[in-house]
Amino acid sequence: MSTYPRTFSHIGISVPDVEKAVEFYSSVMGWYQIMKPTVITEESDTPIGQMCIDVFGTGWGSFKIAHMSTGDKIGVEIFEFKNNEKPADFEYWKTSTFHFCVQDPEIEALAAKIVEHGGKQRMPIREYYPGEKPFKMVYMEDPFGLIFEIYSHSYELTYSQGAY
Repeated sequence: MSTYPRTFSHIGISVPDVEKAVEFYSSVMGWYQIMKPTVITEESDTPIGQMCIDVFGTGWGSFKIAHMSTGDKIGVEIFEFKNNEKPADFEYWKTSTFHFCVQDPEIEALAAKIVEHGGKQRMPIREYYPGEKPFKMVYMEDPFGLIFEIYSHSYELTYSQGAY
């Protein structure tokens, strides 16, 4: 089996209210809904029910899920579990998915729009290579407590020169 760079298909995120999350990510990020919020129940006689039992074990009962897509065809699964808990603080030191990143050349405008819609800007917008390249970044938080980053330029362009 040969080794080659795999493409990124989707990410799953957990939120306290799937409908509010779909509205936020549609109106603020411009993502489009490809499957409306749907209830999945814990039942072994349906393929999706059995798949979820395989992943979550038993006792979860039901959850809601919606599917969205970004402009570059990356999927975003949005889960709403009944026992959803927002972390008390940003636990960056714990093993998990730390953040995801979106790209927008108008980084200041997107950051402002996120804040306007209930999110939080976690830091000032900063340049990676001040005076050399106009590449900017900022860490944000959505209204549900998920951490994400905004880059002004592509990942490859931002890091192609090597070390900071």
